[in-house]
Amino acid sequence: MKPRDIVSSTIDAIGDTPLLRLAHLVPEGAADVLVKLEGGNPTASYKDRMALALIEGAERRGELYPGRRVVEYTGGSTGSSLAFICAVKGYPLSIVTSDAFSPEKLRTMRAFGAELTVVPSDAGRITPDLFDRMRAEVDRIVARDGALWTDQFHNTDALTGYARLGREIVEQTRAGGVDAFCAGVGTGGMLAGVTAAFRAAGLAPRVLALEPASSPMLTAGHGGPHGVEGIGTGRPLPLLDSSSYHEARAIDEARARALAVPLARREGVFAGTSSALNVVAAIDLARELGPGRTVVTIAVDTGLKYLSGGLFGD
Repeated sequence: MKPRDIVSSTIDAIGDTPLLRLAHLVPEGAADVLVKLEGGNPTASYKDRMALALIEGAERRGELYPGRRVVEYTGGSTGSSLAFICAVKGYPLSIVTSDAFSPEKLRTMRAFGAELTVVPSDAGRITPDLFDRMRAEVDRIVARDGALWTDQFHNTDALTGYARLGREIVEQTRAGGVDAFCAGVGTGGMLAGVTAAFRAAGLAPRVLALEPASSPMLTAGHGGPHGVEGIGTGRPLPLLDSSSYHEARAIDEARARALAVPLARREGVFAGTSSALNVVAAIDLARELGPGRTVVTIAVDTGLKYLSGGLFGD
């Protein structure tokens, strides 16, 4: 890899992350599995791409200006990324989150200067009702402070941020192409943005939208409680049109949790449950497609965000 240029802002360090070919966990006779390592972004998350696009889109339209407060509800990675971008650009930020999400994420948001409202969860579980209560707190902050709600679940600026991720994958796989792409969906913006970039480049890989089996909104039409942070909200996904993917697949959360440690110890990919879920599905696809093909997925962040959650043991 070539070294990066000197940058004048940490915002310029977003993107250009490596694409890793798994060497040990993929069985013989299967397709290659390539994992985009998004932990290389400034907050160690692919959400940096989206947060930058949301803020700069609002700036271009004149909706965001010096002194105006920004607000969003989030499980943590979006909040951490927004807190980073707002810190660099000088905007005050309010984040509505919950104790259902990792303490590391909440501490990261506070470290960047965000003001947090923490909504109690149902025994630490991620449920559709939790997001409704978080949204109500956003409305209160908008009314109180005249804040700009970035509205990550509906804001199409997110697609612009994630299209760059797709273009990077196209460039990195230009010799062999992409036969399949799979990723978990939270807002759905990443899958939609990456798929759009593939199509713009003339590629037509098989695209799978992933969700936890215990919150099968896309595959069964209803949500449910689970512990995979960042995906499986149990709500409709306005940013994800059904034309953006070929198949929705529900993955057992226990399989993802079981893979997290081997993924770190055998491949050196230190990531959370949603990333492990992506890799589980990618390996399944690799078995189905067979040799000579290529499956791409995303390691969305770093395992450092999940050290207190029992994923890697005590």
